Amino acid sequence: MIKTAESKYSSKNCVFQVQDCRNISSNADAVNQSWDKVFSNAALHWILRDPSTRQDVFRDVHRVLRPGGNFVFEMGGIGNIAEIHAAIISAMTNHGISLQQARDSCPWFFPSDIWMRKMLEEAGFEVPRIELEYRPTKLNPDSADGSGGLEGWVRLMGAQMLETVGADKVDSVVKQVVQTLETIITREEDGSQWIGYVRLRAIAVKKAETLS
Repeated sequence: MIKTAESKYSSKNCVFQVQDCRNISSNADAVNQSWDKVFSNAALHWILRDPSTRQDVFRDVHRVLRPGGNFVFEMGGIGNIAEIHAAIISAMTNHGISLQQARDSCPWFFPSDIWMRKMLEEAGFEVPRIELEYRPTKLNPDSADGSGGLEGWVRLMGAQMLETVGADKVDSVVKQVVQTLETIITREEDGSQWIGYVRLRAIAVKKAETLS
């Protein structure tokens, strides 16, 4: 991804680096209170999965920004892909995985807007805008690489959960998930399949008088 970005969007004013966003403070060049904006799209629900580093993420973003700088993001919010999440857990337990183990294997964290506002404000941000949007998303079963449709989505996005059941049971688990959800996500009028995305987005501003 870095090589592609460098080849397509190379600029003297732009540098691409790999960074563990659970520990931005490890990069001294980033945490210098000089940045105008931090932007994230569809990543924080993975980054915030580890409860032990959640506060660090928000504090580090705050430290990165100049006073008055913006933290702008969109991520999965509470209730995101709830039907798929429940179906995967159910299939895993039916294949011998304990309920707690199935839950622990989940790679996502989908918070509410209330939780997010509290975390941002505790880190020193003002939050002029935060919202949840229910946004059903159509699956594409005809993708050229064969990764489309519900099965492709489960195998790709749920890979960490599927690893827990063992390679010999993955196909069976995926099959059960697809069969369970078939009539739930399929629209009668045209047979298209839709999953329930819920997006959480916010604009947070570092208070001008705040010093980190």
